Amino acid sequence: MPKPDVNQTVPAGAAPASPNLKIVLVSPRNPLNIGAAARAMSNFGFFELRLVNPYQVAFREAKSAVKALGVLADALEFPTVAAAVADCGLVVGTTSTGPRVLEHPLRRLEYGGKLIARKMAAAPVAILFGSEKFGLSNEDISHCHWLMRIPTRDAHASMNLGQAVAVCLYEIARSPAAARIAPESKRAAAAADVERITASLENVLARSGYVHTRTEGSTQMKIRRLVRRMNLNAHDGEVWLGMLRQILWKLEH
Repeated sequence: MPKPDVNQTVPAGAAPASPNLKIVLVSPRNPLNIGAAARAMSNFGFFELRLVNPYQVAFREAKSAVKALGVLADALEFPTVAAAVADCGLVVGTTSTGPRVLEHPLRRLEYGGKLIARKMAAAPVAILFGSEKFGLSNEDISHCHWLMRIPTRDAHASMNLGQAVAVCLYEIARSPAAARIAPESKRAAAAADVERITASLENVLARSGYVHTRTEGSTQMKIRRLVRRMNLNAHDGEVWLGMLRQILWKLEH
């Protein structure tokens, strides 16, 4: 069985990926969709792809697997769902529900993703995705412990196979704690630079005729407040100064 590439990295701020997660595509019909699924797996740091009776064998060269040809090259093929999930402690099927009557517990992705992430820390987990045309059959679903659905709108419930894999893996890999980390702040423009920008802008506006003598005082205060509300960082401050100097040079020549 192929091993995940330990040199691969997971997305910044994402939960660590696990070799215990197996993506199982059951009777996929379109090689491009298989490639897109492989790309999504590589995006989020999961590398074990399993295929049950793929419709075409040409999927290993799918051009849609951008930077993920290794995932396709290492993909395992199985004749049955039972064989594909034999080593897994949890098997989850995906479904868009529809008119069929489900005999399994059905969980939304937000909750199901948490359960999968928790389980795969201790045992292999398989997520089953059905064919593009028919989804998972009742026979396929019989191998699952429970089912999971992406909360799409009722009028358009089904998703492209590659997109569905990507959405599920994002929910599993994401780290809620990362959302609370404030973005790195850039050094603010110094007050002296902000004042130079203000003076240059006042000069440009005066030369253009925007500033009138009778309202000059109030206009200057408005400009000063406006510039400071921009909260410019040091780099942007330099850009603004450069643009205003160029405008002034053009006005003078």
